[in-house]
Amino acid sequence: MRSPHDAARLAQVHPDGWENPRPAGRYDLVVVGAGTAGLVSAAIGAGLGFRVALVEHRLMGGDCLNAGCVPSKGVLAAAHAWHAARQGAPTFGAPPVGDGAGDFAAAFEQMRATRAELARIDGAARFRDLGVDVFLGRARFVAGDAVQVDDGGVLRFRRAVLATGARPAIPPVPGLAELAPLTNESVFDLVRRPDRLLVVGAGPVGCELAQAFARFGSQVTLVDRDARVLAREDAEAAGVVERALVRDGVTLALGATLRQAGRDAAGLPRLEGTRREGGAERPLALDGDAVLVAAGRRPELGDLGLDVAGIAHDARGVTVDDHLRTTNARVWAVGDVNGLAPFTHAADAQARLAVQNALFPGRARASALVVPRATYTSPELAQVGRTAEELAGAGTPFDTVTVPFAEVDRARLERASEGFVRVHLARGGDRILGVTIVGTLAGELIAEATLAMTAGLGLSALGRTIHPYPTHAEALRKAADQRRRSRLTPTARRALGAWRWLARRLP
Repeated sequence: MRSPHDAARLAQVHPDGWENPRPAGRYDLVVVGAGTAGLVSAAIGAGLGFRVALVEHRLMGGDCLNAGCVPSKGVLAAAHAWHAARQGAPTFGAPPVGDGAGDFAAAFEQMRATRAELARIDGAARFRDLGVDVFLGRARFVAGDAVQVDDGGVLRFRRAVLATGARPAIPPVPGLAELAPLTNESVFDLVRRPDRLLVVGAGPVGCELAQAFARFGSQVTLVDRDARVLAREDAEAAGVVERALVRDGVTLALGATLRQAGRDAAGLPRLEGTRREGGAERPLALDGDAVLVAAGRRPELGDLGLDVAGIAHDARGVTVDDHLRTTNARVWAVGDVNGLAPFTHAADAQARLAVQNALFPGRARASALVVPRATYTSPELAQVGRTAEELAGAGTPFDTVTVPFAEVDRARLERASEGFVRVHLARGGDRILGVTIVGTLAGELIAEATLAMTAGLGLSALGRTIHPYPTHAEALRKAADQRRRSRLTPTARRALGAWRWLARRLP
């Protein structure tokens, strides 16, 4: 039974009875795909007075609104609230809370209500009112300067932006696809909590949802072929997240290779394979009530007629240059479909860059973008620039400053002192090469570091910035203080000592 909130959302993002407009001659810009990248492209183009058409065959708002950032963060907020209610009594002397099961369905329905409220912003009617010709249907290139919508209309263009996004990838494990596992496109439709949940993939999405369902009361097993969670991130920071997952009741099956999937005698999902333990491969068998796959995404290329339009592509996505231009000089590709940076905020930034380059004599480069990323576990893990592992692998000399949150008063007051801020700097200098933050509000704090890197400000500029006290952000100022102290040379120390001697003798 469909939630009334889902019905309200769909009425905005794919309304029944929508009548596509009559194609209006040659468009200045045709945008294929109405996720974040496509919506931003269309809004900017129309806002500047250009004739714009937008085509979407599924749901406007794309993955972010319907199956990604918005519903997942709504679910994480509920899981955090449940956890905080349980932890308040022992930590802060709050009135005790019972250990009842909680109302899982209510938590998910609240998420759907908020998602429906936000849907208007991405809806077809709003973009029509912005001056965009909105076409609901499939688009296919029929020439290098034209796409056909499946109702027969042909949209000719001077420029086009391809923004079709990506879909969940199902690993090629025999029998896994036949289980019809949950993905981010279906997990938020649940109305009943699975008692035993098997999560395949220990990347950001897998870790976030594994922790959330554990906090809701599911028995969660997190499976991954890597020996640790969040393999792309700073190893010590990922370790902080890993320990938090275990504390919340998540069972880790890392270093695992799945060989087959099927069902047990009761018809419930079973995953089988091997796991590396102590240098040996040992059999692995996992049983659950549901399987959630969070093992990456694949670009949504579909039947787009890319070859007809002369647009090169491969399994990683559409080929683009540093200006996000495809091999068709009239077409740019932005967001998940180009495989460069699979984040909503990166899609937004790429769209702005591509429209600038497409509609004006722009030469903005994607390589100049400073793109942070965040995993919204508890504690959060955020990164901008390169990690120590990446710098070492590239042979880049660097210095590192680390400030534990245990040294930050606000974190200690809130009993949230686990984690740290870590800043990598050019060897002997002030230029920031990368920042890792693991701890409460890491996703918020990384913005200050991102701004510094974007503006070419060094760590010393953050040290000169007055931060309110007490805040978690003081960790960044403390990092600058630590760096300044570490750069006092023996000569500088002797000079300072001489000045102290002299100052004490001045009137």
